[in-house]
Amino acid sequence: MTDANENMNMTAMPENYMEKLIREDVAGGVFSREVCTRFPPEPNGYLHIGSAFAIHTNVAMARKFGGCFHLRFDDTNPLKEDMEYVEAIIRDIEWLGCSPGEHIYYGSDYSEAIYRSAETLILKGKAYVCDLTPEEMTAYRGTLTEPGQDSPYRGRPPEENLRLFREMRAGSYPNGTKVLRAKIDMASPNMNLRDPVLYRIIHAQHYRTGDAWCIYPMYDFAHPIQDALEGITHSLCSIEFKDHRPLYEWVLKELNIPEPPRQREFGRVNLTGVVTSKRHLRALVSGGYVDGWDDPRLPTLSGLRRRGFTPESIEAFVREIGMVRNTAMVDFSLLEHCLRQDLKARVPAVMAVLNPLKVVLTNVEAGASELLSIANNNENAALGSREVPFSGTLFIEREDFMEVPVKGFRRLVPGGEVRLKGAYIIRCHEVIKDAETGEILELRCTYDPETRSGGALSGRKVKGTIHWVSAAHAIKSDVYLYEKLLTDNEGPKEGESWADYVNPDSVTHLKDCLLEPLAERPQPGDRYQFLRHGYFCTDSKLSTEEKPVFNRIVPLKDSWKGKAAT
Repeated sequence: MTDANENMNMTAMPENYMEKLIREDVAGGVFSREVCTRFPPEPNGYLHIGSAFAIHTNVAMARKFGGCFHLRFDDTNPLKEDMEYVEAIIRDIEWLGCSPGEHIYYGSDYSEAIYRSAETLILKGKAYVCDLTPEEMTAYRGTLTEPGQDSPYRGRPPEENLRLFREMRAGSYPNGTKVLRAKIDMASPNMNLRDPVLYRIIHAQHYRTGDAWCIYPMYDFAHPIQDALEGITHSLCSIEFKDHRPLYEWVLKELNIPEPPRQREFGRVNLTGVVTSKRHLRALVSGGYVDGWDDPRLPTLSGLRRRGFTPESIEAFVREIGMVRNTAMVDFSLLEHCLRQDLKARVPAVMAVLNPLKVVLTNVEAGASELLSIANNNENAALGSREVPFSGTLFIEREDFMEVPVKGFRRLVPGGEVRLKGAYIIRCHEVIKDAETGEILELRCTYDPETRSGGALSGRKVKGTIHWVSAAHAIKSDVYLYEKLLTDNEGPKEGESWADYVNPDSVTHLKDCLLEPLAERPQPGDRYQFLRHGYFCTDSKLSTEEKPVFNRIVPLKDSWKGKAAT
């Protein structure tokens, strides 16, 4: 892999409080090493849009100060971790354009060093083995308004604690019977300092180390040691870890770490209309309510990528939010707005008919066709134009015709005219219906050959312009339209099921839609604007050589602009 800094291609964030804090440290000579940040995910699920904010924050700070960015897997809980998640996280981070290069690390690689640190604390009288049950430990801990009580095992001498801890490592005790706790202050107003657990017993197979260990460190104990071992200068994390900072600093101080890394917090970003709780996401996936971690309805980075969001749109989204200090609720429509802004001038616009209605042009000779030149993108002339076949049998959107039009309807009606995009004006003369059901089967129309777009009479006024495809040349495809997945982001309450919360209209599957012929076969991840419908992406799992499948990323209408203006 290339060096991490070569992959940090993000546009720098504007000046903010985090940059000011780091700049002061650099100017004050706090560290004799380069600025180094890290992102430490636990490999027990896929990354989501909130993860992207944390990743970009860490990468941006390292980049601004000419430093280094590390990816470190917090893999110290063997019960839920898996190599599938490791590979997915690396894939997502590289897709974001935030590759750490060669700087990929695993917390489990530091197991021996963390264990030795625990023994150091025991010998200093700063840690002890406790036999309280989890329920007893909770009772002894106290409340926010009342101090806790010392464990009856708090007074064990260092030699006994060391023996017991080594026996824990040797597998002499079953799960839950003993833990190693820090000896700090059971009366501290900060609950995190009331003799927190440092190690617990877990007899389980680890996805990397197998059964080499049966005791595992807690994150609050492991991650400051891991930061120190890697030379991290600034341990940037979300605001919920602010109350954990005193414990982070206590660990480093008691271990006499020179130039210890500094923990600093940024605000947590939540989005309206989506759930980012890893626990909830896992329940939706394992319960079969969605099509895996990359379901296009999920806010996972894999899901967003499959739906068609771009890394550039996510980076722009992060820049729009800026560096927040506290928890912020951000409207999901801002992310959609950033996607539209990214795609509007760089993807081709094509005609796709999602609900086809047949149109026969009675004044076109049977089998005749011609090629019409249509611009690929009205926002960007550099994308050029394409040749689109026009023939005597076409398909238009069923909603673009009304036999009995309502007031204000400006598309095709009996006896009325519309312009076909990039082609001619047509007039409807006859409506053909199913004799039994009354369903409209086709329209008989004529076209005016003098009104070709760009011709002398192309300016003749008609009520509306609609898109179309030639029946003989159209590509069949399936299209998926997505709406909000959940009716309530809080998730099921006691006695309820996720089935009660999944929006039954969150996905609409349209079969046998028709597209104009494309110059090249759509490849997974190819993006287009479907005229009048929105932005679409070729699905990476469902598309076949015979039939492409498209996901609607976002509709054309931008709700964020309206919200931003209010």
